[in-house]
Amino acid sequence: MDFHYNKVRVYIFGIRLGKLGELIMDAYGDHVTIQNEENRYKRLFHITEKFHSLMDKESLLREIIVSLEQLYPSFSCYLLLSQDYHNQNELPIIDLEYDSENIIAMEAYVSGNTKMENSLEERRSILYAPLKGKQGVYGVLQIIAPNILVFPKDEIEFITLLANAAGGALENTKLYQQSRQVISDLQLINETTHRLNSKLRLKDMISYMTNQIKHSFQAKEAGFFLLTDNLINSKLLPGSTPFFYTKQAYPYIEYIKNKILMEKEALFFGDINIPSINGIKCFRSIMAVPMIQRGKFKGFSIVMNQEPYFFSFEAFKLLQSLIHHSALALSNSMLREELERMIITDHLTKLHSRNYLDEKIQLSMKEDEQGTFILIDIDNFKNINDTYGHQVGDEVLVQVANIIRGNIRDHDVGARWGGEEMAIYLPNVTLETGVAIAERLVKAVAECSVPSITVSCGVSYWHKDMLDSYNYLFKRADESLYTAKGTGKNKVINQNDRIKAS
Repeated sequence: MDFHYNKVRVYIFGIRLGKLGELIMDAYGDHVTIQNEENRYKRLFHITEKFHSLMDKESLLREIIVSLEQLYPSFSCYLLLSQDYHNQNELPIIDLEYDSENIIAMEAYVSGNTKMENSLEERRSILYAPLKGKQGVYGVLQIIAPNILVFPKDEIEFITLLANAAGGALENTKLYQQSRQVISDLQLINETTHRLNSKLRLKDMISYMTNQIKHSFQAKEAGFFLLTDNLINSKLLPGSTPFFYTKQAYPYIEYIKNKILMEKEALFFGDINIPSINGIKCFRSIMAVPMIQRGKFKGFSIVMNQEPYFFSFEAFKLLQSLIHHSALALSNSMLREELERMIITDHLTKLHSRNYLDEKIQLSMKEDEQGTFILIDIDNFKNINDTYGHQVGDEVLVQVANIIRGNIRDHDVGARWGGEEMAIYLPNVTLETGVAIAERLVKAVAECSVPSITVSCGVSYWHKDMLDSYNYLFKRADESLYTAKGTGKNKVINQNDRIKAS
């Protein structure tokens, strides 16, 4: 009896011990599961910290991919990004386009909710988790799991949290880059405005603007144009890139000018198609901004690159701001130089004033090797005024001035000496060349003037090896002119001829 009773007790104790073991094993299993989950979420926390410590988009995207590959080594992971990304490191990144055939990915992107695509035939499951930030969705995380028909619920939750962390970090890098770009843009505008307000010459100002634009926007060409003749024609401002001086630039200039005057606002072309000339490669990306002063069109700027869609819309807005802030300085520079021209220019003939000529000759005698001075007088000018009137006399002066400008170089100086007398100074020109120019001038006046007139010229010359002065140079030319007038007019007499004649 006692034996059987004890045997039953042992049996019951064994059952209880087995139950206890099961409970212990279950508890241990739960503990291991909890510990694993805790470790996973600790890892998620560290991954999130790493994501948010990176401010460079390239580094962040690489870290996202590496973390996914470490967490799911047997899965295929892709980032479907909604914004343009130049993949230089062959990361598994795909552009997420609105016309994409991947409807479920677009649903996840638009709705902001995780979506699943399960395929019994292909024996795989695909998860699409949106990369969400506080301000929007920046793409979709795609995870392809082979040989899995359905993602576990806790795995979906974990991946969704990971995608949210990645989305938040992407948003932070975007905001950081935007803030840096804003600071850079403000520095560019401030630096440019400060430099332009330092009273640079117009050519130097345009050159500075051109270099700033080429550097900041990676542009190939940059040109500035002044509208003239009641906005009909455009004048290229010196300092623009050389391309705009070529025939190939003409179609672009005319098209932009007409378009900007018609629409009266800045233009942005991502892929314009204007035919090239002589096989020159077309410029596809163009930005054009009007220069407006006090509500009036003064001109416009053109910025171009040969690659299509090269400039971003942010760059377009920055260019508008830059031109807007620069317009006043450019306008002031043009007005200042126009005022200078008025001061040093004779209002009737548009030749330089005598004071300007005096300054240029005296400077040349200090810096150059040699120079030739031509003094010109219109023969019998009083008879012209008496016969035709002073208005025709003025027209004759203008005709002679135009002929002078047509027979000298840009850096030569043509001036109104006084009354019917004019003068030319030719820096670094020999006496023989100066005489040839004077003779050509005498011939042109006799052939082209209406009414027909003639001129006489006296020519003097200096060389650095000669002991000379400005006053003596003028005296020799004046004496030569007097000789020309007294020996028949309509001729050229130089300082050596006068000495021989005397």
